[in-house]
Amino acid sequence: VQLQASGGGLVQAGGSLRLSCANSGRTFINYAMGWFRQAPGKEREFVAAINRSGYSTDNADSVRGRFTISRDNAKNTVYLQMNSLKPEDTAVYYCAARSYGGGYAYTDDKDYDYWGQGTLVTVSS
Repeated sequence: VQLQASGGGLVQAGGSLRLSCANSGRTFINYAMGWFRQAPGKEREFVAAINRSGYSTDNADSVRGRFTISRDNAKNTVYLQMNSLKPEDTAVYYCAARSYGGGYAYTDDKDYDYWGQGTLVTVSS
C-alpha cells in the first residue's frame, strides 16, 4: 500500500486548503484513514480520522469546526478540507491507513500501519 498526500502549500491566515491522499490499496474501502500533523519541534498529533464507510469521523479539538475529513471510495482517496486556517496549523500533514478493523475512526497514530510522505502546510499571519 502506498499513500500519496498532496495539496499542501502557503496560505494566509483565514484561508483554506484541501489536502488529498490517494491510497494504492486494492481494497481501499476496508481501510480506516487518518490525518496527523507535525509542527517543527513538536510531536506528531492527531488531526482527523474517518472509518471505512465514511459515516464515522473524529476530529481533534483544535480543528473541530474548521477541518472536515471525507473520503471517496470510488477514487481511493481521502480528503482534509481545512478552513479558517491559523498560523498554528502550520505543519507537515501526514495521511495514514489502517488495513483491518476499518469500522472505527482511530485517533492514535499507533493504530495505523501505513503512512504517506507528508505534505507541508504553511499559514502566514
